[in-house]
Amino acid sequence: MTETKDVFVAGATGYMGRQLVQALLDRKHRVAALARVGSERKVPRDCRLVSADPLTPATFSEKVAPADTWVHLIGVPHPNPNKAEQFKSVDLKSIEGAVPVALASGIRHFVYVSVAHPAPMMKSYIEVRSRCEELIRSAGLNATFLRPWYVLGPGHRWPYLLKPMYSLCERIPSTSEAARRLGLVTLQQMVAALLHAIENPATGVRIMEVPEIRQLGSSFK
Repeated sequence: MTETKDVFVAGATGYMGRQLVQALLDRKHRVAALARVGSERKVPRDCRLVSADPLTPATFSEKVAPADTWVHLIGVPHPNPNKAEQFKSVDLKSIEGAVPVALASGIRHFVYVSVAHPAPMMKSYIEVRSRCEELIRSAGLNATFLRPWYVLGPGHRWPYLLKPMYSLCERIPSTSEAARRLGLVTLQQMVAALLHAIENPATGVRIMEVPEIRQLGSSFK
């Protein structure tokens, strides 16, 4: 039987957050959902609502406990190379605020959705997400880093056109490793991998790359 977790979800009303929160509730976990003022209606009634500014830790630092797990999903939507400054002002700033709060709140496991790297593109995005990983690691938190490249789902479907190319590259020895590491995953696979990470907390730092995310998506129950 899965142990019930107290999960604080930062980014609970976003693309991935809404799916994860509902899945956690369906599996009988207790969820505190951090939501911006004005987004409260997107949070299921069974959650503990934390209405605050995700980039201002003082607005929610006293509301994290009694969570034992922190899931961090805050980030600039639809990242592209033109958003370098936003990655710093949102993605990085949110982690700079979250890590001290997680430590002070007694969080035992920090789950962070990062990005696959290295990669031949999106340099500024990868640099910021790598810096975020380092801040979590340096704080001494037990952590799981999930590193997808692109997550397919509602509003994120155009890369389906690239699937034949990915399949071919995965079969060519010179490109197979990169194609697997930078492969496409679905929103459902990501939610399954996040659930697995939450229910099987890491000791130290665990990294989940695209192949493991895919595998968990097809086998997680």
